[in-house]
Order: sequence, then structure tokens, then C-alpha cells
Amino acid sequence: VHLVASGGGSVQAGGSLRLSCVASECTHRLYSAGWFRQTPGKEREGVAHIASGGALTYYDESVKGRFTASLDNVKNTLYLQMNSLKPEDSAMYYCAEVVPNKWYPVGDWGQGTQVTVSS
Repeated sequence: VHLVASGGGSVQAGGSLRLSCVASECTHRLYSAGWFRQTPGKEREGVAHIASGGALTYYDESVKGRFTASLDNVKNTLYLQMNSLKPEDSAMYYCAEVVPNKWYPVGDWGQGTQVTVSS
């Protein structure tokens, strides 16, 4: 099972986007998952993670106060609401299941979604 991200696009600085993420197998329930991003030549980095129904969260310092991760248990979908976007947020965004409180990814990487923020 891998997770598939969608919802990326091109926006101007200050704009917003909402990314979505679902499991490749719809019967696979999401309980702890998060978002990562990668730019060419750099390692993939963790951005925002959520577990235990939202009781546990992690946000990279660079996105605190601007990005919000959420997990819709009914739709079994992970979201990333991105506000006040900056050019440095431009990257390929991926989602993955994560170990709660450790926040490292588990499982195979799925399709990412490109976010491009212009100044």
C-alpha cells in the first residue's frame, strides 16, 4: 500500500492550496500520516504530520502557523492546508504513513504532487 498525493498547482506568494492524500487501497485505514517535500538536489524533508486523531502533531519550523495537517476519518483522507505560501515552499510534496511521535515515514513512496509558488 502506498499513499497518493494530489491538489498541487501554481500559485502566487501569499496564496493558498490544499493537498489531499489517499491510500492506494481504499480499505487501508489511515491513522498516522504526514507530508514530506523535496526539491531537486535536496533530501526529502518532513513538513507536517498527524496521529491519534489529531492529538499528536508535528510541524517543521518553516511552516508553523501557515500549514495545517488534518485527517478525515470518514473520508479516510489526509489533508494539508497551506496558507501564506512562499516561494521557498515550492517542491514536490509527498504523503506517507508515519510512526507517531517519531515521524519517520513507513511504506513505499507513492505519487507526489508539485507545488510551485511564484514571487
